[in-house]
This record gives sequence, C-alpha cells and structure tokens, in this order.
Amino acid sequence: MSTNSFGLTADLTGQIALVTGASQGLGHAVAVRLGANGAKVLCVARNAEKLADTVAQIQALGGEAVAMACDVTNRESIEKLFEQVETDYKRLDILVNNAGITRDTLLPRMTDVQWDEIIAANLTSCFLFSRAATRIMMGQRYGRIINMSSVSGLIGNAGQTNYSATKAGMIGFTRSLSKEMAKRKITVNAVAPGFIESEMTKALGDSIIDEVKKRVPANRLGTGDDVAACVLFLASRAASYVTGQVITVDGGMTG
Repeated sequence: MSTNSFGLTADLTGQIALVTGASQGLGHAVAVRLGANGAKVLCVARNAEKLADTVAQIQALGGEAVAMACDVTNRESIEKLFEQVETDYKRLDILVNNAGITRDTLLPRMTDVQWDEIIAANLTSCFLFSRAATRIMMGQRYGRIINMSSVSGLIGNAGQTNYSATKAGMIGFTRSLSKEMAKRKITVNAVAPGFIESEMTKALGDSIIDEVKKRVPANRLGTGDDVAACVLFLASRAASYVTGQVITVDGGMTG
C-alpha cells in the first residue's frame, strides 16, 4: 500500500514495524501512519486492550496490525516480546521508541521515585528496545530506528529536569548508536516534537494555549500527523543517507 489520505507516502510493504506507546498520542499517530503505508505494525503498550483503537484504525485503512502487551520498564517482558517477534516474524525493519511519561515538578521537590520512573520509562526503555532490535537488524543488514525525543531535550523546560534529561539522553544515544550501525545499513535518528495537540494540552485551557502559540512562529500547535509524517520519512528507504540526526517538529520554535 503506497497511497493514503495523509499526503506524504512511502512504500513499506512487507516490512515489520514496532511502535512503543502506540495506544495513544504520538505513538498512535505514528503506528497508524506506518500501517497506512504498508508496514505490519506491532503496537506495543502495557495494556493490550488500550491498543484496540490503534489496531482498528490501521485495519480500517487496509493495513495489518497486532496488539502486543509489554511493560517497557520490565526487562523480562521485553525479552519475551522480542522472542515472539523473532519466532512469528523472523525480522524487524522499523523500531520507533515512543513510549514515555512525565513526572513534572521543580527539582527541590522532586522525589527519587519521580526521577527513577522517568529514567526507566523514557531512556532505559529506549536502550533495551534498541539493543534487542539491533541484534535482529544487524543479521538482516537493514533497519530504521527512530527515537522520540523532545524540544525539552534541546532547550530544557522548567519543572522538567527529569524529563528533559531523558530526552537529551536519547539524543546522545541516537548519535552514538548511529555511528555504530551505519556500515550495517541501519539508520538511527531522533524526532524532537514541540508543542503538540493532545489531551494534556487541551486541559490547559484556551488562555494558556493562546500564550503557548505566541512562542511558536507557526502560530499553532502541532498535530500527531505532523510528527508522524517526519517519522514516516525517516522510516522509509528514501532516508537511507540520513542518520544520527535530530529533526525538530516544532513550528519554528527552536529555529
């Protein structure tokens, strides 16, 4: 399948894509975009039931998708997932490390738990999934790894020292891993979204959203589709010479 209603397209027919945090938000948008372009999408989240909408949307577009329950902070759960991937599919072409959480508070008030939970969910999960994926991709001498960072990892954000640290860590991780994998035809890139429409931003209220828009030259919040289009390009064969890069999708905010 190479055409859909989203505009940008790529032929991912026959490829296996794994997207973490695929039950909502950016992960949902990315999974749907990859599935609409021919990839069979392994949709990962802690609760498989919450993935039903993502899987249904991909199938409605004529694509293939499977819900896979996995705690991205649990090494044993991840190992079992990849054993299933190798057994059932024999390959993995695209990995999108999207799963992440926030535990926002000013540093003097931050607890050890609030720090440790963020590191485990956002950064350690990226390491664990990428390590398992590269072992498969190296054998097939092809792969695409896309890590969902954030502009917070580039410029920081008050109340998010833990979150920003993980997103900056993902950028360093991306650049280092790209140098290890390039000769094996595996690209590794990061996407850094800015302010994106979500249930969280809706809860801020119109007045705060209007103030946020003033910080964005494009004068609007981004959408999940804006980010998914960038991921689709990086996941495609057309991006074979793009690796070790951080692409911001922020309406010019950090430009």
